[in-house]
Amino acid sequence: MQLIKFNINRALYLLLAGVALLQIACNKEEVYEKTRLFRPVLNEELMADGNSIIVNMGNIKEAVSYTLEVSRDTFKTIEYTFDSDTNYVVINSAFLNGESLLWNTLYQVRVTAHASDPAYDSKVSDLGSVRTDRFPSILNIPESYDVIDVAARVSWQVLGAPVTKIRTFSPSDLQLSSPLAEFDVDMDAQTNGEFIVTGLDPETAYQIAIYSDATGSTLRGWETYVTLEKGVDPTDPNVIDLSTSEDVDAVVNAVAGAADGQLILVKKGFQYNLPSDPLDKSITIRGAYGFGPQKAILFTPGNWNVADGATVGFIRFIDLELRGEDIGGDYVFNPNNSNETTINELTFDNCVIGNFRGIIRIRSKVFLKSYNINNCIVHDIGGYGIITTDTDGAGNAAVDDIALTNSTFSKINSFMTSRQNAQSILIDACTMSELASPDGIVFRWRGEDGVLSNVLNGITITNTVWGHAWDEGMTGNLAVRGIYDGLEATTFNIVNTYATSDFAFTAGSEIPGFPSLTYGGKTEDLWVDPYNGLDFNFKDSGFAGKYDTGDPRWRAKL
Repeated sequence: MQLIKFNINRALYLLLAGVALLQIACNKEEVYEKTRLFRPVLNEELMADGNSIIVNMGNIKEAVSYTLEVSRDTFKTIEYTFDSDTNYVVINSAFLNGESLLWNTLYQVRVTAHASDPAYDSKVSDLGSVRTDRFPSILNIPESYDVIDVAARVSWQVLGAPVTKIRTFSPSDLQLSSPLAEFDVDMDAQTNGEFIVTGLDPETAYQIAIYSDATGSTLRGWETYVTLEKGVDPTDPNVIDLSTSEDVDAVVNAVAGAADGQLILVKKGFQYNLPSDPLDKSITIRGAYGFGPQKAILFTPGNWNVADGATVGFIRFIDLELRGEDIGGDYVFNPNNSNETTINELTFDNCVIGNFRGIIRIRSKVFLKSYNINNCIVHDIGGYGIITTDTDGAGNAAVDDIALTNSTFSKINSFMTSRQNAQSILIDACTMSELASPDGIVFRWRGEDGVLSNVLNGITITNTVWGHAWDEGMTGNLAVRGIYDGLEATTFNIVNTYATSDFAFTAGSEIPGFPSLTYGGKTEDLWVDPYNGLDFNFKDSGFAGKYDTGDPRWRAKL
């Protein structure tokens, strides 16, 4: 019986196996069409090592080799083309027929992966850009305050052989072979490690190189310097020249005696009193050019006003620091006029503004048409923020158009408040950190709902980076009220704008569409020293917006 059962089971197994084999034989074999290789991708960003470039690509198993191309003008022309049989390549003289890449130069790299049959080669893959390192040098990297319109301050570490020659070159002279000018470095400059190069043209880029030994043949380093626009001519009849004055009331007196539209030129690094008598004319106050970081300072223990019933064409502050004595009580402007008073333009350009209760507060019949903050650092501002219109009812104080560009705003209790409609708000290329205290206000349009409570042509926020609230009381609450009142019919256009992961809105106060992008780290992960040093250089080199968002002064440079 056991033998019969075994044979039956065996027969059943053979039958099933046969059926399976027959089914497999009947199925048509599936053949996949061969395709070209995938485009190469990077394992990590392109990196520089000295004047070499490291290319670390993912390994493509079917690739037999790679062709790499190198350019300096996004492949309008190609500097070098070479082949490699590995996915990890160090571009140096070994690949470049004995030549070397230039120092401190932006290169682009692209690559094609090759299959054993060229018909299946990959398409060209653009791997991006990388700048080679700076030439090992004793020369200090120039700051913005190391140039003026016609001169540059060149400084270096006093190490090794003395610096004896300085030469200037055009930016296109990559081999530093044809000097535009040459300067002998005197003993004082050799000892101090600083020399003023003169005879430059405004708004022009120069390469400036330092040399050692008697003939100036040993290169010690070079950097690019870009001069500023042509400065103010102090002899111009429209200019009141205070560029050598150290009278603290010189600006007060100059404004009182100025004609409509005149420019007052003040001494770099000196502190003047801000006027307080009501202004009834257009005026520009501008810092004179000079070397060093300290701007001319306008200081107030109170505020400036605008004359009742006046029409002022423009008020412009350029290259200055404006400083209040009391964050709880001082303003740059705080007019409250019973007769219609118009300021057509108020502009702060390349200024530092700090320690005020508010920058401008307007009441009653004061109207501001155009309000501009460009290339500024604004910090430590109290509850009246950068703008407050502070009288209820139609026909009272209002601001029309607000433009905040290329600027940094930090430690501001409340940002903008209005009791009237505005026309437009633009925030572009700005860095915002500790903007509005916990549960503090970013936008408050508190006029009559639907009638006086909107920005009629919308609010645009672009290319900006935004951190958490100003937690003055150290409560741990980092949320802000994005919209506290109004803006029911206001459109928001928000593009390429990031918020850190610790940014939050108080429930119910969200700004529609904000942010358009989110950074995964905290404020302290993103910036070098946002809390104490006002240093908003990007600490996180992996931040996706490091090249194209935030105040340009802090952006990573290619």
